[in-house]
Amino acid sequence: MPTVLWLIRHPEPEASAEGRCYGSKDWELSETGMRQAKAIAAQLASQPLAAIYTSPRRRCLQAARLLAAGRTCPVEFLEALRELDFGEFEGRRYEEIESLYPALYREWMEQPTEVQFPGGESFPQMRSRVLAAAADLRARHAGEAIVLVTHGGVNRIILADALGMPPAHIFRMAQRYGAVNRIRYFGDTPLVELVNGF
Repeated sequence: MPTVLWLIRHPEPEASAEGRCYGSKDWELSETGMRQAKAIAAQLASQPLAAIYTSPRRRCLQAARLLAAGRTCPVEFLEALRELDFGEFEGRRYEEIESLYPALYREWMEQPTEVQFPGGESFPQMRSRVLAAAADLRARHAGEAIVLVTHGGVNRIILADALGMPPAHIFRMAQRYGAVNRIRYFGDTPLVELVNGF
């Protein structure tokens, strides 16, 4: 039996997140985001799930709990599924970051997967923890279907790995708020069936 991995990006966060850099900053879902989360739960209602795993951020936890409503499968949060920690950039508006860190901002815009964020993480650090967690979950749930409610960066890393894409190309894949993705693994061989769906 194949192992099915559903990857869901959190729905729209509250308005205060708009125009700001955030990964670790812990915003809740907006009213629109809550509606999106309910719609995702309805669309996946007929799918059998062995477990739901979520980033500890509230915008993901809220969506995961709605998805779990009426199900008997557990919901577990994993630190490894959190978004990139942008360190000193967290919560700042992009124009403020550009003003305070012009050289680093330019590097970030030109080579986003090569930057070490001051007081935060680098993309290779995030990629390492995300892929290790995904491999562990696939082994733990071999032959089952599970959901990961996470972030755009986390989803792109797992999808890019499944597609054999180099890390520098991950932003060629769209991940809108509430995006649903599905990968079916036959042993260690992935088949990407849905990207940025619903």
